Amino acid sequence: MLGGGLAGPLFRPVAAVAATRRIVCLEWTSAEMLVSLGLPPIAVADLKGYRDWVAAPELPAGTVDLGARGEPNLEVIGALKPDLIAGAYGYGYDESVFSRFAPLFSVAFYDGTAKPLAQAEAETLRLARLLGRAAAGTALVAATRATLAEAAARVAAAPVPPVAVVSLFDDRHVRIYGRGGLFQDVMDRIGLVNAWTGETSGWGFSTVGIDALVGVGDARLVSLDPIPPHIRIRIEQSSLWANLPCVRTGNVVTIPPVWPFGGLSAAARFARFAVDAVIA
Repeated sequence: MLGGGLAGPLFRPVAAVAATRRIVCLEWTSAEMLVSLGLPPIAVADLKGYRDWVAAPELPAGTVDLGARGEPNLEVIGALKPDLIAGAYGYGYDESVFSRFAPLFSVAFYDGTAKPLAQAEAETLRLARLLGRAAAGTALVAATRATLAEAAARVAAAPVPPVAVVSLFDDRHVRIYGRGGLFQDVMDRIGLVNAWTGETSGWGFSTVGIDALVGVGDARLVSLDPIPPHIRIRIEQSSLWANLPCVRTGNVVTIPPVWPFGGLSAAARFARFAVDAVIA
């Protein structure tokens, strides 16, 4: 599933591994965090997916693909001889499968103990300390806060419409983001009003029929890339889509990919793109 798998236990804590240089990531959130801290992983599950859906920060050209996020290739992991294996809450990984290769670290986002943005800061600092890169972690937190403050200043200085943020996966349904998610936390921090007030999952989104977007009126509809080409064609031909108030008023904009379940890099990236989308 894009954005998370089955809920499961966290990997047990690991001792400090400051000399760690060979890290493999079983999913994308931990990979984004490591690149942001200046220590990119040597391998990531579903490498193409990361480049399509996360996009930034970029992974090095030589990063190894571990295969599917739900079932990473154990032979490749063993051959890479990692110092650390990183994952994230929600994927239901069996610790015993991976602990024979290396110590395990799990990012605790969306475990219900705190809001995603606050957890992103805390987990960034925890991972940075673990890897002996505490200064880099502190700097990343500060830079992200500065980006969000700059975005908030732009919003405060100009009239902005309510915003609804969606991902388009087919021509009949959308994933729409709201309470409990990273995007909502960022919108609250920078002063954007989310036009979607409906129910959301524990991951901070709902999957609804396109007709449900009538409820956001003529709010600015912000659609995340990538949109599969065949889906884009179908949507452009859809009378249901064409008759949405926000579409009729030309209030739809597409922004580059941002990982909705990411860390501080995703938060800063979304803040910049979202403000650009509402301040024309």
